[in-house]
This record gives sequence, structure tokens and C-alpha cells, in this order.
Amino acid sequence: MNTHIQKKFNQKFNIFLSKHKLRSILIAISGGQDSICLINLIEDFQEKYNKKLKITYIYIDHQWTKRSQQQIKHLINIIKKTKKKFIIHQINQSVNSELKARELRYNILIKYSIKHHYRHIITAHTQTDKTETFLQHIIRGTSLNGLTSFNEYRKFNNTIHLYRPLLEFKRTEINWLCRKLYLPIWSDITNYNYTINRNRLRNELIPYIHKYFNYNIDKKINDFLINAKLENEYITQNAIKLYLYSRHKINIALNYNLIYKQHIALQIRTLQIFFFIIQNTVLTYN
Repeated sequence: MNTHIQKKFNQKFNIFLSKHKLRSILIAISGGQDSICLINLIEDFQEKYNKKLKITYIYIDHQWTKRSQQQIKHLINIIKKTKKKFIIHQINQSVNSELKARELRYNILIKYSIKHHYRHIITAHTQTDKTETFLQHIIRGTSLNGLTSFNEYRKFNNTIHLYRPLLEFKRTEINWLCRKLYLPIWSDITNYNYTINRNRLRNELIPYIHKYFNYNIDKKINDFLINAKLENEYITQNAIKLYLYSRHKINIALNYNLIYKQHIALQIRTLQIFFFIIQNTVLTYN
């Protein structure tokens, strides 16, 4: 019997595969409940709708705890039942920063995708991850562009794309499905390490907001980000038009007089585009 989550996932995933005409996908898993649920949903989808789809699972082990080897064995036992290819990449260097660890993971995933000709990487991020990322960005003092960067579909470059099929589901929904299907969830002790800022957000700040401010904080933030994304796209499109109109036909230069007459938001975006194109440099706020 299909649950509402399975039905919704199957519909979305089928549209995604058809739109991009995919025959193979690379699925990045972490070992937590979201990843285990994603494995189950994709295997169920393949059995029902697309048995020819080539699926490869990849796990990147930072070796942060002594139990990392046990977690790998747990994942091997799960993937073994699917009879799919399973890649394990162990990182020997010590990475204490969450940001650097994420960048390292994505670099590994992109390199593997390029080498083995995968065009799409699938991850198990949920709407709750989107809420956590939003709060992290706010605390760091990001821009509108940074706030709206965590989307269901993202382009790394012209050939490699990232897709998050669970981004419309809350972590509580995923947990419900895992319990209903009796999925073997690994309890990761690093999720309670409060030197990682995201864990403190997840286990303390967000539950506090749920209880005392707004129970539907995930939905409210998601609604805000949808509107913010539309506004950000409007500013970006106009900045691109201004860049194309004001750039010099021969020299590496912009027409100062044309740009100076525009709103400060367009001036900033146009300069960001200019420096990114000529130097591959992302300008900071300062």
C-alpha cells in the first residue's frame, strides 16, 4: 500500500526523470533517516516504474567518530539488498569546519560524476534542512542571493546538476514513514555534537521556535523563500541586462555613467557579474 509520501515522491521523481531523459543517477547518502528513506523510496519507484534506471549509491565518510566503520557496515548491509553499486569514499584529513566539510563532499561528488559520466546527483535534503540552512545564513549575515540558493534543483556547472526530491517533505514526515516501514535507522552520535552549529539549531533553537513562536515555522520560511526567490530572480535578470548594455565592446570595462544612474541593488549585482566573469571572483559585501 502506497502512503501519501510515496505517491507524491513517485509522481515528482517520474517527472524529473522524464524531463531530463535520465538513464543513470548518482545518489549521495549519509546514513541517517533521510538517506535510508530516500533509498527505500527510489528502490520502490524503480521496481514499479523504471527497472532499466541505473542507480549508484555513494557515501563519503569523514571518520569523525570511532563508530564510522560500524556505520559503513550498516549501510553496506542495506545497499547489498538492493544489488546496486555502492561507492565508499573515506576522507583521511581532519576537517573541523562544517562549511569546509560540505565543500569537500561536493567536490568529491562532482569529480566522481564527471569521471563516470553522471549528470545528476541526488541528495536526501528535506524541508527541515532548508529551514536550518535559512537560519544559518541569517546568522552569518548573507545576501538575498545566498538566502535563496538552497533549492530543489541546482546547477553546479553546465554538465553536473543537483536534485533534492525530498525538499517538500518535513523531517517529521520522513520519520513517520521510516517507522511505518520499519526501516533500519542508524543513530548518529555526531548529530548531538554541539560544536557543530547546525546541531544546536536543530536540537535547541528550532524546537524552541516551534513551541513558543510558530509551530509551522518550516512552512512559513519556505513560503518566504519562494517569494524571495522570485524577487531575487527579477533583480538578477535586470542586473544581467544592465551588464550586457553597459559593458565595453572591446575593452574589459563598464560604462560608469550608465550604471551610476541605476538603483544601488542593480549596481552591486552588475559589479558582481562583471568580476565573476573576468576573474571568476565572488565579491563579498565589503
